[in-house]
Amino acid sequence: MRKLVYYAAVTLDGRIAGPGGEFGFFPQGDEAQAAAYSAWMNARLPETVPIMGRDAEGLADAPNRRFDTVLMGRGSYLPGLDAGFTSPYAHLRQYVVSTTVAPGIDPAVTVVPGDPLGLVRRLKEEDGLDIWLCGGVLAGVLQPEIDELIIKSYPVVIGSGVPFFDGDFDPTLFDVVEREAFDNGVLVTRLTRR
Repeated sequence: MRKLVYYAAVTLDGRIAGPGGEFGFFPQGDEAQAAAYSAWMNARLPETVPIMGRDAEGLADAPNRRFDTVLMGRGSYLPGLDAGFTSPYAHLRQYVVSTTVAPGIDPAVTVVPGDPLGLVRRLKEEDGLDIWLCGGVLAGVLQPEIDELIIKSYPVVIGSGVPFFDGDFDPTLFDVVEREAFDNGVLVTRLTRR
């Protein structure tokens, strides 16, 4: 069965974006540190680089290694849309869970107005690579179906913004299976649900 994997960048105070959806504040380190970190991440998860950055990262023709599907909420979809990209992950099957995004915005994007749990359960039954959950508000709703976390922890505190998880009180244990520290201060941790 396919897994639902929540992959996100997180501040020390548990935010994935600022109060207005900002994300450009995550520190990258100096040029050499940023290059080493990007090379490591891109070798493992090239499909998580959006279409607008793939050429610059040398990933234009890179095959999908881990995911063939991305599941976004409105907040995760808007940055690409605001930059003029209606299909930000054209190399993946794209689902946007939203009641406000227009259903026919792009033929490569399926807009789902409700029942994200049902959607994920159906997607998990299909053959293919894993499903990438990209979005914090959606993570709280989909928490019962999240099989794995890949957390990029950045050494920054922002005070307020979009939480990594938001939802009902429901303690759920995960086990650390991999951890890598980088000279730019980023710590990448992969965890699986117990």
